[in-house]
Amino acid sequence: MQLVVLGSGTSVFHAQRAAAAFWLQTQSGSLLLDCSADAPHRMAEENLDWPNLEAIWISHLHLDHCGGLAPFLFGVKHAPQTQLRNMPLKIFSCAGVEKLMKAVDESHHYKLFHLKFPLEFKEIAGDKADETVEILPELSASFLRTPHRPESLAIKLTDQSGTTLVYTSDTGFDEAVARFARDVDLLILECSFYRSKPVATHLELADAMRIAELAEPRRVLLTHLYPEWDEIDLAAEAKKLWPGETIAARDGLRLEILSARTRQQ
Repeated sequence: MQLVVLGSGTSVFHAQRAAAAFWLQTQSGSLLLDCSADAPHRMAEENLDWPNLEAIWISHLHLDHCGGLAPFLFGVKHAPQTQLRNMPLKIFSCAGVEKLMKAVDESHHYKLFHLKFPLEFKEIAGDKADETVEILPELSASFLRTPHRPESLAIKLTDQSGTTLVYTSDTGFDEAVARFARDVDLLILECSFYRSKPVATHLELADAMRIAELAEPRRVLLTHLYPEWDEIDLAAEAKKLWPGETIAARDGLRLEILSARTRQQ
């Protein structure tokens, strides 16, 4: 797998950090993890194959995570690059995304659901978060409810080689998140605040490193960074709390994700 960070920031506008979005390229296709309003143009800026994007995951209904989905559908409806596409676009999500898209669609008759290619929605209700789905061929996904919004879900991805990735999206502290991410090859973990977080439904550094300590992932990528992080060496501060490899997310960062077994060969 290869991960491209499209947005490492939050809803607070920032010159170097777009809002949440990650491109995951796998052997069986491409997957967008969250789709902020910045994401469609960031995909083009990073020269990614957005006309042939196979699937999108939406973690919850805050607009810095899903606000780009309607503009993306509107864009691919009219873009010259997608007029010959016949491959379906699959949207996997928390509950409520299809309803939101229909509300946007009906507000101005955008015809977002009338594309040149099939559009498929698969929503995961919170009470069914323990189900497993094939999100792409040979790429399975499982889910976990997180303490952020009632519909919020973390996602765990496993490919045919055994490579694993967990993307928590926004979450408060919960040891269940650590159990869900146990031994994964990459944990993409929110770390909104340095210390003295103003709300329980996000993480500060000590929370994030406690999750890392319990989960023992191969690597941690800390993201969803508010501007207070601009003057702080996040990786150095993280090392004081957890000895493992911690990477500070930044827009444009590209990471190769290999399973522990593959790296040992």
